[in-house]
Amino acid sequence: MNGTETAFKLASVLLQYPVPALSEGVDRLDEAARATPRAARAEFAAFLAWLRATPPGEVARHYVETFDLHHRCALYLSYHRYGDTRKRGMAMLAYKAAYRRAGFRPPENELPDFLPLVLEFAALSREGVGLLRRRRTDLDLLRRALEAAGTPYAHVVEAVCALLPRLRREELRTVRALWENGPPTEEVGLEPFAPPEYLSGRPPEPGRRS
Repeated sequence: MNGTETAFKLASVLLQYPVPALSEGVDRLDEAARATPRAARAEFAAFLAWLRATPPGEVARHYVETFDLHHRCALYLSYHRYGDTRKRGMAMLAYKAAYRRAGFRPPENELPDFLPLVLEFAALSREGVGLLRRRRTDLDLLRRALEAAGTPYAHVVEAVCALLPRLRREELRTVRALWENGPPTEEVGLEPFAPPEYLSGRPPEPGRRS
């Protein structure tokens, strides 16, 4: 695994729900971060310093507050462009097609545009890197939202963005327009594509109401 692949894999791990083992393994995560390209290294180091200094329970609470309670911080990339509209369903098909072409079999209990899943795919194949690059504007919208929220998770997405091509002029215009207006909405939702129990990227806790 080269440095860029390591960076994508590390970001995938860090953007998933933080189980206690994550904090327990922070030394190994630091080691992985040192093997990433220089452009991403400082961002990973900043996040891991916070992870090391923060009790696991507080990390978990912060994750929920960031990604479950703020729609603009959603880890589902197509949400940032399409919101909960029918067009998002078509975007899901593009993710699934990319996975199929590469022979990648994602878990059935996760939506195909979940960023940690896309990053895992990018760590494994060129097709995955291409998919991530094609979703560069969506990723930048997430980056902006995390920065605005003042969360250390912004460092992880910054690290990923540092390894991708810069936004072109027309992409920047798209990002600005979507950022100013927010994700689009319509009366018809997206229930077949986004069951409530997966809105946070993990199954609901036993006894927890949605």
